[in-house]
Amino acid sequence: MSWTRRLLVVLVALAAALLAAPAAQAHEERPVTLPDGSGSVPVHRAGEPDLLVCKSDRADFERRISGFPAKLRARNLELFDRCRKSGYRHLQQAVDQVGRPGMNIAILPGLYEEEPSLPRPTGECARLKAPNSKLGYQILSYAQQKQCPHNQNLVAILGKKQLQIEGTGAARTDVVIDAKYQKLNAIRADGSDGIYFKNFTAQRTTFNSLYVLAQDGFVIDDVLTRWNDEYGFLTFASDHGLYKNCESYGNGDSGIYPGSASDINDGYGYDVPRYSIEITGCRSHHNMVGYSGTAGDSVHVHDNEFDHNMGGASMDSAFPGHPGLPQNHARFERNLIHDNNADYYPYVADGTCAEPPVERGYEEGVVCPQISMPPGTGIITAGGNWNIYENNWIYGQRRAAFFLSAVPAFIRGENALAKQVDTSHHNRYAGNHLGTDKAGRSRPNRTDVWWDGQGEGNCWQSDTGPSTPRSLPECGAARGAVSGRTDRLVGEPVKLAQLLVCADYDVRARRLPAGCDWYGARGIERIEVQIALGVALVLVLVGGVLWWRRLRHSRLATAATVLGMIGLGLDVAGATTGLASSYLPAVALLLTGAWWTGIGLVLRGERPGLGWTTTVLGVLTLLDAFDKAVLMIPWIPIGPAWVRGLLGVIWVLWAVVASARHGGPAVGKGTAAGPDSDPEADDAADTHGGDEARAGVDAGSGSAASGPDAHSGSDRSSAPDRDPS
Repeated sequence: MSWTRRLLVVLVALAAALLAAPAAQAHEERPVTLPDGSGSVPVHRAGEPDLLVCKSDRADFERRISGFPAKLRARNLELFDRCRKSGYRHLQQAVDQVGRPGMNIAILPGLYEEEPSLPRPTGECARLKAPNSKLGYQILSYAQQKQCPHNQNLVAILGKKQLQIEGTGAARTDVVIDAKYQKLNAIRADGSDGIYFKNFTAQRTTFNSLYVLAQDGFVIDDVLTRWNDEYGFLTFASDHGLYKNCESYGNGDSGIYPGSASDINDGYGYDVPRYSIEITGCRSHHNMVGYSGTAGDSVHVHDNEFDHNMGGASMDSAFPGHPGLPQNHARFERNLIHDNNADYYPYVADGTCAEPPVERGYEEGVVCPQISMPPGTGIITAGGNWNIYENNWIYGQRRAAFFLSAVPAFIRGENALAKQVDTSHHNRYAGNHLGTDKAGRSRPNRTDVWWDGQGEGNCWQSDTGPSTPRSLPECGAARGAVSGRTDRLVGEPVKLAQLLVCADYDVRARRLPAGCDWYGARGIERIEVQIALGVALVLVLVGGVLWWRRLRHSRLATAATVLGMIGLGLDVAGATTGLASSYLPAVALLLTGAWWTGIGLVLRGERPGLGWTTTVLGVLTLLDAFDKAVLMIPWIPIGPAWVRGLLGVIWVLWAVVASARHGGPAVGKGTAAGPDSDPEADDAADTHGGDEARAGVDAGSGSAASGPDAHSGSDRSSAPDRDPS
């Protein structure tokens, strides 16, 4: 890496330091390693169960099964009679009796609150020594989980191999396992390779309903999770996994979270041997986000529906302690991702989320968002590589269909210099149905693409609608074929500022960042508008004074200044939510660039240094407009906006000095004398605006009429008075 690239990397890392704020609220777990991949996806086993779980109230049981089809009702009555004689009243009791691999547990319809597991820990379990997470719970080792399985878990399944747990009801809501907000997890399966969950509901926890950890082989089949502080389904550091026909809603983070899926495809391109986890036929709705995947590596997500969340799906590399970072190789296809426009942040602002979980109203639709999330977004990729998004229906999003931004590696705890720009690269968005539903009806997204501009090899389909930037690298027919060769080390400065501001969110402190429209900022409240307005005011003031003191007698400079003032006004307008993805921001840059170029040409005669600097600034601004609206300029490590911004600061200071010093206005090329060569020449130059006036004064003539343009608008106020006689 050259020294220039190293310097840029350091600047990027320093500029993004505030993004570390969300890490304090990430999922934290004991150190785990990814499975060796020798397992397999388990297969459902029919036949008689080995263990039965039921409640003892026959009248309640018969009421619950009264509407079942006759054959299923008869089967459940038979199982109930057997369970009354030799079964268990709590799921944990049955799990504790599992003594060999391959056993089946059947749970009969009923509400399972697992009363023996609910009490707070006592004795040695109340005095375990373990580090605390940022969220307050202890990060227990596996041995401590075995020692005290109910410190955090309503049902703990530890080290049980090829276990199958299945509800016997007609629907997944016939069997309900309820933690009543008294446990971190409703069901925890830890180190239990080959587990199979089917046909039940788990709900109401202070973290997640169904937690699968460090396993090679699992299936979640026709299971519902709901009303949790964090996740519905959390599978972590696992391989050979399958979610199918599942549902999740009412969760403060995501409904489905395959975190740290096995990183089996690291080092591959788009073509991979297999995927570690498959998710299909599921629906995740009315959560903060439908699907999330910190280090969600090698996950195949297809034929699902993510709707009416704040965000449809998200994958990221933003949180430390997750094996497999940076995130890579997720594949999304044929999913319905629509109407993810919920806004749950008001529940944080009004104090609802500060109440105890049982009092928040989760069952009535309250969701308490745990991390920063741009509402109204279809698919968010915050620091991921080699992801494929093809043939999805994404529509009705009030912000953007696709959102792509970089995340520097130090945020995940990796400080090696070469890693700081290792995301986001080679993400392919192609062949998706944007702005239309499956029936072909128009359901436009406000913006199809929001991209910070960082990364190499990212591409989008050619038929994207409104986007920011308007020019996007296009995907070819073959995966890996991309128009242009853009490889930016850092995103656009204003977008980086927006991400920094929006990251400063804390649900527990009820801190909603001011200036971020994710949390309700509108108009002048938004950081993007504030930056545009602040820059415009400075440039209007400095440019106006410079024109008055130096350029007002030049027609070219006057015309250019008028264009510049219009461009600055349009730049403010283009920073608003409704116009940011239009061509207006590029038009604003075009006019502003014309201003700087025009006045630079005029200034070269009087002040060559400032003139050339101004001209270069104008050309950079024109290039920035081209870069954003026509074609991203290849082969450059940073966008023109960065160089333009840095040079613009120098120009403002220089222009202030030039305007403050004595001297006459520059009319055009050919001004040889310096503006401070003669104090009396200042007034003459102000009056005549030309080299001829200055030359006449320098010659000591008492008449200002010696030049060919002497009678053109001259008030002769600088000439000595003469006796009219």
